[in-house]
Amino acid sequence: MINVILRALKGALALIFDNIWWKLLSLAAAAVIWALVATEPELSTFASTQVEYKNLPSDLEIDSQPLTTVLLELGGPSGALRDIGEAGFRPAVILDMSAAAPGGRTFAIEDGAVKLPRGVWMVRAIPSQVRFDFEPRAESEAPVTVPIVGEGANGYVIASQRTVPSQLAIVGPASHVARIARAGTDPVDVSHAVGTVEYHVNASVNDPYVRFESSPQVEVVITMKKK
Repeated sequence: MINVILRALKGALALIFDNIWWKLLSLAAAAVIWALVATEPELSTFASTQVEYKNLPSDLEIDSQPLTTVLLELGGPSGALRDIGEAGFRPAVILDMSAAAPGGRTFAIEDGAVKLPRGVWMVRAIPSQVRFDFEPRAESEAPVTVPIVGEGANGYVIASQRTVPSQLAIVGPASHVARIARAGTDPVDVSHAVGTVEYHVNASVNDPYVRFESSPQVEVVITMKKK
């Protein structure tokens, strides 16, 4: 039994004293680093950061003017604060919208929503809360209307006009989509058109909360004829 204890003790001592100088050097380096950090003054600063969000339900749309930036008052060692803004050390406000539902919802900007570099903490956020309005998402088809300007040259007039596609799919908050009666395009000038001419123009809707599901470009085919 004594031999077993002695062998175990001998093994433990071997582990302790194996590469002892490297271990002592590592311990000394750790002590120096700790001393530098411990004596580094703690400061505060302000940083403006983008507001991001995640997990918005696919059947909801944001129906309010979003707050895009928040001012964070941050505290920490001077060295850590000095790194704020550099690559890999940019603070972020990330709101989890998984529990969002139609209507208004207020989100608190607190520690769980703020991503910060190691050693830095948030003192406060300005503003400390942000509010969003949510609506069910709706889809619809908007007929495309193309304004024609100018008159055909040398007695030519429009014989036929065709728009491809004639309707465009739109999506957005339900109340906004319901108000869209049509999609307009840039005007087409036929002042110098002769025969059959193709134009490519972009469509738009008069509501910033409504968007097209695919490309808003349409083709306008106009055929001119003599009076």
